[in-house]
Amino acid sequence: MFDLLWNLGSFIVALGLLVTVHEYGHFWVARKCGVKVERFSIGFGKTLWRTHDKHGTEFVIALLPLGGFVKMLDGRVDDISDSEKQFAFNHKSVYQRIAIVAAGPIANFLFAIVAFYLMFIIGMSSVKPVIGSVAPDSIASQAQLQSNTQIVAINDKQTQDWNAVQMALVAQIGEPNISISTKQLDSTYVNKQQLNTSDWQFEPSKESAMDSLGIEPFIPKTLTKVARIEDGGAGDKAGLKVGDEIISVNGDNIYGNWQGFVDIIQQNPNTLIPVELLRGSEKLTIEIFVGTREQTDGHKTGYIGVSPIVEPWPDEHRIEISYGPIEAISKAGASTWNLITLSFDMVGKLITGHVSVDNLSGPISIAQGAGNSAGYGLVYFLSFLALISINLGIINLLPLPILDGGHLLYYFIELISGKPVPEKFQEVGFKIGALILLSLMSIAIFNDFSRLQ
Repeated sequence: MFDLLWNLGSFIVALGLLVTVHEYGHFWVARKCGVKVERFSIGFGKTLWRTHDKHGTEFVIALLPLGGFVKMLDGRVDDISDSEKQFAFNHKSVYQRIAIVAAGPIANFLFAIVAFYLMFIIGMSSVKPVIGSVAPDSIASQAQLQSNTQIVAINDKQTQDWNAVQMALVAQIGEPNISISTKQLDSTYVNKQQLNTSDWQFEPSKESAMDSLGIEPFIPKTLTKVARIEDGGAGDKAGLKVGDEIISVNGDNIYGNWQGFVDIIQQNPNTLIPVELLRGSEKLTIEIFVGTREQTDGHKTGYIGVSPIVEPWPDEHRIEISYGPIEAISKAGASTWNLITLSFDMVGKLITGHVSVDNLSGPISIAQGAGNSAGYGLVYFLSFLALISINLGIINLLPLPILDGGHLLYYFIELISGKPVPEKFQEVGFKIGALILLSLMSIAIFNDFSRLQ
């Protein structure tokens, strides 16, 4: 229940902030162009809070935090007097209307730059992308990638951590070959290899790009020694102590295999099982009545409330990603641009079929991402906000008549032809756009529920 509330709260904070940024972009430019703004709403439905400014604009926070809008004076939907025409949106020049509509997505992109800038100023700890192992008969093994080597570039684009590797690989979906440059940690010699990805089967919603290629990242060894015990948990009640080393569970030898221990526990909820352990030099057997934990999909698994000792990351693997106030500006701009181009590229590959619609994510996945990133700390939440802000801006730029991009399409047609697109044609476009958008949202939400199974 706590996880659900945490994810929901993080989702509301993230979406509310990004919608506010988007709508403020429209609002600010509309004001600068002399358009009267009647209402600025964050959310839909029942009004929870409202206030007015000296210009008569009503500011509202509504019950459903799934979007927002800026209502401007518009002669197409409002009865306005001749004296009010100068303040109406539809009576502004096509250039001003383009600026007002484009300001929302642009505000999202600018916000991403600010979020990345703060992230780089604060700094974040990360690790070098060192290959731990290569799966047999995989694309990576066919290219003879070696374990214990660092990936320094993909298609000559530098990769300082695993996040950069993931993004660079995702950008290559649909390409027949990928160039990967690697080196030994203690060497400067770089070896470049070609991955044959003509038969690459990659489902982003189910696995990482590295996993699909057969690349297992290096992670420190997890010992079968207990590091922490939850007060009042099943392990605590059974008498487990910090430092105990698990040898076998239910007769199965799991020495040195913590994941094997976890698997057995999870598969045996509400079951009394014997656990053999080493406490100092003494070998003991205790019985643990396994508790339960409910997953997000309602499925119950075994849980005893203990965590293991994990060996520390080697110093040569650690990196600190941070920049000074000046350098952070260019880094933030570059990160934003890379995500924008990658997102547009993914939209194109979705249309061409290189990326399946099964990979679309909806509000549930976003909420989980918000909760997870917020749980890791401010820096990771900033990174998540930047990513979602960019995606919100790009989605709104799609040329669907119901979105900002559709309005811009009409205005560019007007700019070229010298006359507005007929209202009847616009209305048909809005209906088609709404249908397409509703279909995509339905697929995304269906995908979310499918992933909970």
